[in-house]
Amino acid sequence: MTTLNIEQWGLFETRFTGPAEGNPFLDVTFSAHFTNGDQTLKVNGFYDGSGTYCIRLMPTALGTWNYTTHSNASALNGLTGSFECTAPSAGNHGPVYVHNTFHFAHADGTAYYPFGTTCYAWTHQGDAMEEQTLATLKEASFNKMRMCVFPKDYPWNKNEPPLYAYERDADGNHDFTRFNPAFFQHFEQRVGDLLKLGIEADIIIFHPYDRWGYARMDADTDFRYLSYLIARLAAYRNVWWSLANEYDFMLEYKPMERWDRFFQILMAEDPYNHLRAIHQGHPEDMYDHNKPGVTHVCIQHPQVRQVVQWRKQYGKPIVDDELEYEGNIFYPWGGISAEEEVHRFWLMVLNGGYAGHGETYMHPDDVLWWSKGGVLHGESWKRIAFLRQLVEAAPGGLSPEIDADSGVFPRPVSQWLWNRYAGGFSGDYHLLYTAEYQPRTLMLWLPQDDSYQFELIDTWEMTITPAVVRKLAAPPSYAYPAPGRPEPTYEVDMPGKIRMALRITKR
Repeated sequence: MTTLNIEQWGLFETRFTGPAEGNPFLDVTFSAHFTNGDQTLKVNGFYDGSGTYCIRLMPTALGTWNYTTHSNASALNGLTGSFECTAPSAGNHGPVYVHNTFHFAHADGTAYYPFGTTCYAWTHQGDAMEEQTLATLKEASFNKMRMCVFPKDYPWNKNEPPLYAYERDADGNHDFTRFNPAFFQHFEQRVGDLLKLGIEADIIIFHPYDRWGYARMDADTDFRYLSYLIARLAAYRNVWWSLANEYDFMLEYKPMERWDRFFQILMAEDPYNHLRAIHQGHPEDMYDHNKPGVTHVCIQHPQVRQVVQWRKQYGKPIVDDELEYEGNIFYPWGGISAEEEVHRFWLMVLNGGYAGHGETYMHPDDVLWWSKGGVLHGESWKRIAFLRQLVEAAPGGLSPEIDADSGVFPRPVSQWLWNRYAGGFSGDYHLLYTAEYQPRTLMLWLPQDDSYQFELIDTWEMTITPAVVRKLAAPPSYAYPAPGRPEPTYEVDMPGKIRMALRITKR
């Protein structure tokens, strides 16, 4: 008998034939226990239509995994099997988790820095456009995609989806007790396509922009949907759970206690503890991200400098996935310039957080990247890719130079920069950003050490050049005295141009 081999953090799937009569989504319970040595994982299965039941596992450890099924249907109860978990293939670093409080890493310890984009309804556009979106992603440098499970009804999102999440009768009425397996098969195919590209799927479970009734489902229907989604998708290693896009716009029919319950279900039924977050619309209606079910803060806010305070307030990674979008639509949130989008990315990342991209340029056929995908028309994504390269070349995730309480830079590298600039550090590595200011010189307070390397970075032109730096025996003439403050040690020539950066490393 041939042994089935599945790589670590890959996807094991096994299928069985069971009852098709009645309503299997309601009537049949189906799960399995997987064991590997002392480790046991309980995994819920799901009905995939036509009398087929499926169990999936993402094996988390090497060696032999044995399983036994459990069901109230005799045909599905007590079934056994096994497979061998082998070493992960190149590029497979496992799922992403929180690392060092404010950052992320894969299960094998490989650092992960999210540079994501948003295409809310890209999986509801038909194969031709969806394949075009994937081709664009292959050429871009995004490593995370925010995407809705349900289709969207909103300006520039008025097309009818090819598939619906629930079965419908001849009059178009949904039966919310019967999932449409074809809908979920298609969605998980796209999650798998992203996995092949090395892109994390940030899955938005609920959203308010709806004309099909999905946003107003009752509590039992919501809970049943969430459990079904977990059973189908949790075994994909690139899954992140985002409970909502703008949850506060649904509080009228999904009260706060239901959102809390959603987190509890995720923690109880996802055996792999994938990342969990929730996203608000109004800044004053932020969810309490200090609750234990929230692994990281997903936020919508244009005032990105507040990331320093958010880090202190929540003690978790901060991802501003909607810092507004590059584009030219009527709504201000979708009408900032490419330069401004890149600028906000730099402010977020250098202050110890992460940011999300979006693009909303008008199109004769209403094909906006932020909603439907397709192709990118803007310029910010190229500069975001450049920033990603810089961050991934750093020795670790950045911490903000600025102090959250005083709003000043207390560290020796940049004592006179106040809160106008941005700066991040990791050990002896420093990355300073002049933001909207255009100095001709910068003073630094580093120890005078010939092993330092200073480089000027043009964040728009994407160039890196050696900086002209002078050691100071005395403060320059423009340096006003400050009692008790050490004297500056270096002076750096700058081009007198906004949005420049200075990278300081040790050789």
